[in-house]
Amino acid sequence: MTQANNMMTQFSNVPAPQPPVAATSPATDENWRKSIPAQVFLNHFFAMDYHIQHQQDLFAIAKFPIFQQFYGMPSEATYKAIEKLLLNSWSAEYALRITPVVNDEQYLQSSLHWTFPQAYYSALFSARAFLAIQGINVSNEELIRKRIGNMVVRGYYPSSIGYYALGPINNYRIQRLPMARRFTMAGKADLLLPSREGSVQAELAQFLKTTRDQRVKTLRNVIQNNPKTALRSPKTGEVLQKFSVEQYKQLAKQIGYTTYFDMLSRLRISSTNREIERFVESEIDVRLFHQSLVNIVTHVNAVHEAYIAKALGLDAYRQLVAKLPAYLQESFVRERMNTVIVPMLTADKPIA
Repeated sequence: MTQANNMMTQFSNVPAPQPPVAATSPATDENWRKSIPAQVFLNHFFAMDYHIQHQQDLFAIAKFPIFQQFYGMPSEATYKAIEKLLLNSWSAEYALRITPVVNDEQYLQSSLHWTFPQAYYSALFSARAFLAIQGINVSNEELIRKRIGNMVVRGYYPSSIGYYALGPINNYRIQRLPMARRFTMAGKADLLLPSREGSVQAELAQFLKTTRDQRVKTLRNVIQNNPKTALRSPKTGEVLQKFSVEQYKQLAKQIGYTTYFDMLSRLRISSTNREIERFVESEIDVRLFHQSLVNIVTHVNAVHEAYIAKALGLDAYRQLVAKLPAYLQESFVRERMNTVIVPMLTADKPIA
């Protein structure tokens, strides 16, 4: 086993996804049928986690020329902004991590109201800090989404979260999931969790598709519901009810790329929205859902922190961690610094 794999084992400290157990008679179980949307959602995030664990490529970014040449713009004002953003990210990650520890299934079920947004906002603040170190100070989530999407395509991220979708509706192109094309979603009627890398990539491709579908339809509604922007029939002047292929291509350009960040934004479900109640009342493996979210957020944040530490310098990054409240300083933050950040930045040569 390589040095990188040894450190990855230490770093994870969380179980990798396990092969699924077959569901029992879902076709005749009314409660299970009501749980299908929640199970699909779990399958998607389980697949994200599985792909991360299978790739084991966190340390690969040390070999990226884009990482080796990454210096950022660490001014005093930027340093203070990053300090605040990382505190927000780590606080949300801490809250996310401690929830699954509770040995109460009913509590875990109801906790989805806050663990979903905790996972998303931890990654969001981490992404903002990653952008801030480059002198990109934005708080608008749509702008953040587009910036991160561009950085995914440009190769800042490891392959475990470097996939993306582009193109107009009904003609999407899925990039960096090479096995997805050889596997279809056929045979998924039982809604079992994906258990092989091929079916995992197919699940991720489906997740990208449905996420991009939502973005396209939302943007279309925003445009068409505004009398000032609505596209109209040149003959009748009426608001168009159907878009042409060319019009959908224009929407695709406005949206940009669909990436892991868009997928995580699906967790931003309002507690007042009826959709969250479907998850709370469903019969899914909530503990597995929590663990998958923890693993995904851990991986995404570690990538961002590696770039930030590279730009700040290790001493400055250590000082930043030393200022944290004790509950964070002595937790996963320090562990991640010692097992990921320090080895990545102090190795004589990049760790494979």
